[in-house]
Amino acid sequence: MRRMIVASLFSLFAALPAHADDAHHQALADGVVRKVDKDAQKITIRHGPLPDLDMPKPMTMVYRVRDPALLDKVQAGDKVKFQAENAGGVFIVTKIERAQ
Repeated sequence: MRRMIVASLFSLFAALPAHADDAHHQALADGVVRKVDKDAQKITIRHGPLPDLDMPKPMTMVYRVRDPALLDKVQAGDKVKFQAENAGGVFIVTKIERAQ
């Protein structure tokens, strides 16, 4: 009986999405847009350290975007605040806005 309860609990927790709300609680990072490539659905951003993404040093990096409409919000030279995630080695911007 105990094994059935443990197995049931394990399957219940395994079915829950891992870190489902992390992106919603993650702080927005500061950056400067260097390039927007709408055809490739990519954006190049110069930014400071991003510890959540295991990037301890400032760098310029090319990101994919989750939603291509995000690229309509910014242009090269804009100071921005953004969120990104690592999806299996592919870094994806999930949120971006002009900094105020």
